[in-house]
Amino acid sequence: MADIERTAEAEWNGGLPAGSGAISSQSGTLEATPYSFATRFEQQKGTNPEELIAAAHAACFSMALAATLGRKGHPPTRVHTRATCTLAKQEAGFRITRMRLDTTATVEGLDQETFQTIAREAESTCPVSNALRGGLEIVLDARLEG
Repeated sequence: MADIERTAEAEWNGGLPAGSGAISSQSGTLEATPYSFATRFEQQKGTNPEELIAAAHAACFSMALAATLGRKGHPPTRVHTRATCTLAKQEAGFRITRMRLDTTATVEGLDQETFQTIAREAESTCPVSNALRGGLEIVLDARLEG
């Protein structure tokens, strides 16, 4: 398979506290999606870079786990991942310090111990995890459901 490239664009207008911007993606899923200082630092409704990184990580890990489970002969019925990206103020400014993946999966005929092993393997091969690894702590909490 050939290399795959995806693109996104962001534009920012004005200074940091009072300015605002918009994010667009190649697919059109994000089309002039607004973001601002308030959506990033003040919990105002709207998106922000950390939310987008968390969304990418949740999606990628869910796919990696489904693929790894399938390769091991345990195709899942469902995989759900919530990623929480932590942005922390540090002496030199802000830094993303942690990503937490809370995952639940429904997989027939699989015990919790084997599932944990497979989940750790999936996290180690997840492309987004590997892009982030080394720059922040990645915490995985994976649980089987019903």
